[in-house]
Amino acid sequence: MVTFKISRVQTTPFYDQKPGTSGLRKKEAALIIIKMGAANGVRRVWVGQNGLLSTPAVSAIIRERVGADGSKASGAFILTASHNPGGPHEDFGIKYNMENGGPAPEAITDKIYENTKTIKEYFIAEDLPDVDISTLGVTSFGGPEGQFGVDVFDSANDYVRLMKSIFDFQSIQKLLSSPKFTFCFDALHGVAGAYAKRIFVEELGAHESSLLNCTPKEDFGGGHPDPNLTYAKELVARMGLGKTEPQDEPPEFGAAADGDADRNMILGKRFFVTPSDSVAIIAANAVQAIPYFSAGLKGVARDARSMPTSTVLDVVAKHLNLNFFEVPTGWKFFGNLMDAGLCSICGKESFGTGSDHIREKDGIWAVLAWLSILAFRNKDNLNGGKLVTVADIVHQHWATYGRHYYTRYDYENVDSGASKELMAHLVKLQSSLPDVNKIIKGIRSDVTDVAQADEFEYKDPVDGSISKHQGIRYLFKDGSRLVFRLSGTGSEGATIRLYIEQYEKDSSKTGRDSQEALAPLVDVALELSKMQEFTGRSTPTVIT
Repeated sequence: MVTFKISRVQTTPFYDQKPGTSGLRKKEAALIIIKMGAANGVRRVWVGQNGLLSTPAVSAIIRERVGADGSKASGAFILTASHNPGGPHEDFGIKYNMENGGPAPEAITDKIYENTKTIKEYFIAEDLPDVDISTLGVTSFGGPEGQFGVDVFDSANDYVRLMKSIFDFQSIQKLLSSPKFTFCFDALHGVAGAYAKRIFVEELGAHESSLLNCTPKEDFGGGHPDPNLTYAKELVARMGLGKTEPQDEPPEFGAAADGDADRNMILGKRFFVTPSDSVAIIAANAVQAIPYFSAGLKGVARDARSMPTSTVLDVVAKHLNLNFFEVPTGWKFFGNLMDAGLCSICGKESFGTGSDHIREKDGIWAVLAWLSILAFRNKDNLNGGKLVTVADIVHQHWATYGRHYYTRYDYENVDSGASKELMAHLVKLQSSLPDVNKIIKGIRSDVTDVAQADEFEYKDPVDGSISKHQGIRYLFKDGSRLVFRLSGTGSEGATIRLYIEQYEKDSSKTGRDSQEALAPLVDVALELSKMQEFTGRSTPTVIT
């Protein structure tokens, strides 16, 4: 057995590295973590083969995997650039997940941050040989405090087993084998590629040609692994949503995942499913279409300033008489509700959807949920009759619940000072709603009055914690809304996210073009916030 010694290394405190972005897998960092773990009392480290584990798979492994000696994980480090450009000169984040499989709460990350400001030395087993994390098996070492082992395991086994316990793979396989149904999945060269071939091709029988960009690359192939209409260009073009008509007939169903596979985008043939509709449709169909939920939903939740949910999930919850929660951004808030048995399905901003099977959002889970719904809706007509399409399912949903026209404008890398001034301006306006409504009527007379305006704060019903400054909201009498918030997940500057939602319950008007329906509120949002005046931007970086 190889032995090692512990080294004491002097270091300099850090002052400006608050917890934030979560990042891409990087083998060098994984090996450093192994050596630091060995020197700090850790007795066993589990590593996914080749250092490739999706964020949802990590959560599943913490919760489900049992080692050969009966041990379970007490937490995990996730190295990821999330949905941002990654690589040696781009984003690289370190995230810590707790023993419930969810992200560390603020109390933990705040303590870590405080320690970084005072730390002057750390321990590391510098002479520990580099472990070959491409080879499965356990490597054992002897150290000053006893035996230390590194267990390299198959990245997909545990996750695939969990997915098969949630979904009816046989019914999905029947759908994918039908000549009527065609399928396409884009991993954007992120870690989802490590699971796509195993799940979609080997387990479900899809053609390998259905997979796009499914070779994981540490720099995501130089791309931006954010599954939206702007960055998933190849998939968007193949699905018939690009600027030019594709050479081949678009597939019936398309989907994409982000760099660490916790976000998703759902597309039909020449049809984009907004994240707000996606999570609501999953919730509305889950009991019938997904075996895991056959006994009923405990409740649903959405992010209060969220892109994926808007308020359509509120309407579904009311219609189905479900518990409903509106939480701040951060999956840990959903995790608290799930740990307390209060929530089954939830969604947060930027294409994040998930359920209580783990404590993270889960991109591949969302794709399998949609395939399950399509399989259920088409169970009697795969051999004859008209296929129920993605667009059909969405239109039927609008007919039942009304349509929430929704868009998000992202202004990336805005000067931090300017972005704070804009937010302060919006807060100041809220002191007088009559004045706000007078301004709005001067911009667009066809927009209804603001009924409520606030800066959202949340009291957690489980642990009683209060989260303040969670987004500036303007809520209109007809159920529409504007939400403004700052995001600090980029490497430079700040990102202003503007959420615009127009609710339409008149079924004769739910077929309108989104841009047409949203135009009045867009005008109000940009002029009310003085967006161009504060930021100097005449257009957003990304429109979703």
